[in-house]
Amino acid sequence: MPFKKLHPEIKTKLAELEVDTPTKLQQKCIPVIKSGMNTYCIAPKNAGKTTSLILTTLHQLKCEAVGDAPRAIVLVENKEKALAIYEEFLTYTRHTSVRPYVAHEKMHIDLQKSELLEGIDILISTPKNLNKLFLLNGVPTSQLKLVSIDDAEFLFQQTDYAALLSITQSIIKCQYVLYAEKMHAKIERFDNYFMEYSKKIILS
Repeated sequence: MPFKKLHPEIKTKLAELEVDTPTKLQQKCIPVIKSGMNTYCIAPKNAGKTTSLILTTLHQLKCEAVGDAPRAIVLVENKEKALAIYEEFLTYTRHTSVRPYVAHEKMHIDLQKSELLEGIDILISTPKNLNKLFLLNGVPTSQLKLVSIDDAEFLFQQTDYAALLSITQSIIKCQYVLYAEKMHAKIERFDNYFMEYSKKIILS
């Protein structure tokens, strides 16, 4: 089962939360994401997409803080979703050294830059806010391993779509994982940009 091969810290937390059985999506997507492949995880609401994102991110980072630059980025639609997923990460990271950080448009950009310099492991943001940070050289990418996009339907908005493409052009190499409820044509176009050689896991 996928949970058995996750980092011991994650398995301990899952046991505390009394979560012992992965969803159908998690059975299929966790091993693929762990392998390092670019992955589309397409499944209905409540299929376990956000939990899959959190578990695989922490596993890839080995549940520990390293250096000062972010090693994982999580992109979401807005401030509310950024704060919500940050709280979910805290459920799993509270007794580890992993440093999640949330940034959004309501925060002053100079404050974000200064706080990022203090050292983080996981950066949670919106594409527009993150692109602004990138343009100001506020996010080092040398240690970046993983970029995940949660509930990616918001990318149908042209400004978010354009911001994401701009961000990916600034990243030399990392793994991308995209979560959505349906495989839309606009999402599938990412094959031509940053989702090359991707694996598509689609549950109806």
